[in-house]
Amino acid sequence: MFYWLLAPLAEDFTLFNLFRYITFRTGGALMTALLIVFVAGGPFIRWLKKKQREGQPIREDGPERHIIEKAGTPTMGGFLILLGIVVATLLWGDLANPYLWVVLWVTAGFGLIGFYDDFRKVTKRSSAGISSRMKLVLQVLVAGVAVWWMTQLLNQAPDVAEGFATSIAIPFFKDVMIPLGPFFLLFGTFVIVGASNAVNLTDGLDGLAIVPVMIAAASFAAIAYVVGNFVFANYLQLNFTPGTGELAVFCGAVLGASLGFLWYNAPPAMVFMGDTGSLSLGGALGAIAVAVKHEIVLAIIGGLFVLEAVSVMVQVASYKLFGKRVFRMAPIHHHFEKLGWAEPTIVVRFWIIAVILALIGLSTLKLR
Repeated sequence: MFYWLLAPLAEDFTLFNLFRYITFRTGGALMTALLIVFVAGGPFIRWLKKKQREGQPIREDGPERHIIEKAGTPTMGGFLILLGIVVATLLWGDLANPYLWVVLWVTAGFGLIGFYDDFRKVTKRSSAGISSRMKLVLQVLVAGVAVWWMTQLLNQAPDVAEGFATSIAIPFFKDVMIPLGPFFLLFGTFVIVGASNAVNLTDGLDGLAIVPVMIAAASFAAIAYVVGNFVFANYLQLNFTPGTGELAVFCGAVLGASLGFLWYNAPPAMVFMGDTGSLSLGGALGAIAVAVKHEIVLAIIGGLFVLEAVSVMVQVASYKLFGKRVFRMAPIHHHFEKLGWAEPTIVVRFWIIAVILALIGLSTLKLR
């Protein structure tokens, strides 16, 4: 909105020229989202506590200490994050850019799915929520529409090679592309849905998921900015994706909203983001990765989320096939809890891993 209202005034007032720059508007989105969540957080949490007197239902098959220490903590705090992201993006983004609307579609769509799941958990006093099958079907529908939308946008963009929209770029190689054709719809949908559920699985300890989300958002802000700029993309020998540079503004909003939420989610958490937050944030990261054609890089930068998801799949497969568990409990952060690690120790060490993986992922921009 600011871009539409103030950027045209730059010819008469030099100061308004700042609103033409993505970097300035990214910073503005970050600070706006941060302030919204920070200011609204306290009253919103107090309201949640009145409505959710018993807090989020705690998994009975989870670590024993969670039943005692985390009982009574309200959930659905992800609504705060969504509020900050959406308002900041609408204020600071170029609303004529279709990629912003695609990513907002995924974020809001997955947020609604998560909200419904959280609502059922709270009202039914059960940690089950909606069925896994129903949740997956809804996620696939939202993600599928987004992937189709993004491929159409890229196919219609000028100076884009034929088949690029439905191909996968391989990190560390400047000219290697794997064409998938119509199967890219399935691949892109898998990336978005997989990222959403991986973040959801990671969200099991106070502050564990939100900081890696912030790290990934900051990383993809940089990636979106360079691949959406012809000069930078050409210099770094990256595949230029017209229009995606504006997604840096959205990433700035994610970073700011997440930072504001961390104030309330730091151990001991005053509120949980719930599926409302984790599903929407993971879906947003997946959608951005598909838009900027860095799907595999997401698996590197978000490697912590991948590790958490794989640990669950390995645990389930091992138990069903051999009747044995590989980990004491899955996802893997619960395994370390069972080993006697303190919660802050697990959380901070996982943050360190997330930083290292992000640096490796960002190195793919130059090492080609």
